[in-house]
Amino acid sequence: MTSISSRRLAKELMEIKNEGCPVGINLVQADDFSTWLFTIEVMGESLYQNEKFTLQFRFDQQYPISSPAVQFVVTEGRQAPVHPHVYSNGHICASILGNEWSPVLSVIAVCVTLQSMLASCKEKHRPVDNDRYVKHAPENPKKTRFHYDDDTV
Repeated sequence: MTSISSRRLAKELMEIKNEGCPVGINLVQADDFSTWLFTIEVMGESLYQNEKFTLQFRFDQQYPISSPAVQFVVTEGRQAPVHPHVYSNGHICASILGNEWSPVLSVIAVCVTLQSMLASCKEKHRPVDNDRYVKHAPENPKKTRFHYDDDTV
């Protein structure tokens, strides 16, 4: 990690430990500056009430200039939320993780944005091209060039 990246992540981690996370967001693991895990759940009434999901953040040496690779963790016991912008492999089609990333954004800001994305969802379904995408998707969601054309979900 570059010194800028590790300093920024150390600062964010200290803020999380000192101030805590917003309601419904919990830090699960941040043992190093390469991968962090959070749980996220939508508070209040929503299609995802009483559901908890795990988010994985992977940081490269260019963070915060470049966005982290963020995806929902999918294992035998966990699945990604069924959402029009979330593929069954956990990849997330959200402009904040792509062309609208800004170095002023933080890990917590991304969590809150994704929590809000889930909270505002009106209908649970996978993206139209889910099966094709998952079959050919790279391991790292940052290597996908998503087309952002639906900000209504």
